[in-house]
Amino acid sequence: MGNKRVDEPTGTEFVGHEWDGIEELNTPLPRWWLWTFYATVVWALGYVILFPAWPLIEKGTEGVLGWTSRGQLAEEMAVADQARATVREEIAQVPLERLSEDAPLMQQAVAGGRAAFQIHCIQCHGSGAAGNQELGYPNLNDDDWLWGGDIRAIEYTLTHGIRQSGDSETRFSAMPSFDGILAPQEVSAVVDHVRSLSGLGEPDARGAELFEQNCAACHGPAGKGSRQFGAPNLSDAIWLRGSSREAITSQILNPRMGMMPKWEGRLDPVTISMLAAYVHSLGGGEDFIEVAEDPEVEVDEQP
Repeated sequence: MGNKRVDEPTGTEFVGHEWDGIEELNTPLPRWWLWTFYATVVWALGYVILFPAWPLIEKGTEGVLGWTSRGQLAEEMAVADQARATVREEIAQVPLERLSEDAPLMQQAVAGGRAAFQIHCIQCHGSGAAGNQELGYPNLNDDDWLWGGDIRAIEYTLTHGIRQSGDSETRFSAMPSFDGILAPQEVSAVVDHVRSLSGLGEPDARGAELFEQNCAACHGPAGKGSRQFGAPNLSDAIWLRGSSREAITSQILNPRMGMMPKWEGRLDPVTISMLAAYVHSLGGGEDFIEVAEDPEVEVDEQP
């Protein structure tokens, strides 16, 4: 003790080290820090004993409690799967057109359809379902429908697709090319008439006459379209491939007709129903109309 040097201002011993005239004081750690450190040591020992901690050659130590994060995840996934299975069973038991009558179940169906849409449909329709006019993928947010916008019609389109070979019930239509059928001046007149239907130009009498002769059979005399043929409404200012003179001329002379895969066989019926519910909920979905049994009313079996 006699050899220990003490710092006079603080009364603390020096440790005996010196660097360039600077000496270190032997200042003890605060007691609260020491007790905290001891507590963490005890906690660490307990954790090593109770939980998986040390990696070994083939697997880690399991701990006396037998808990693992993988096991916990598996349990949580099993619970979630059971919950989804229950909802899917409920959706399967409700007629699709009656699904909206059960608001909570409809919300579950829309949520499931949104998840399926993000996996299977955004490649063409986009993550926001706004489509792509350049490529001819329709916008699913508006209220313009080629084949019908009620939830049953949407389900039918999802199930059988558009222009799918090998499916006798697929949606199918074809627009003929008028290249060589109409002279350039006549094509120009038809373009003027088509654009005028949605207020994009002045009416053209010759174009209206040619439209009646060549186009009205599918698009209707007023250009309102026909869902029986998947012919678009030309008077609503909603365009699948563009409203410019160039775009319309191209479609008349070299018509492009899109395709959509059939999801029957690739997705289960409940997932298709949930997709239909989601698409229907985007803003343009139409009410399902049940036609009463009336011998004077013709019901198209294909929605």
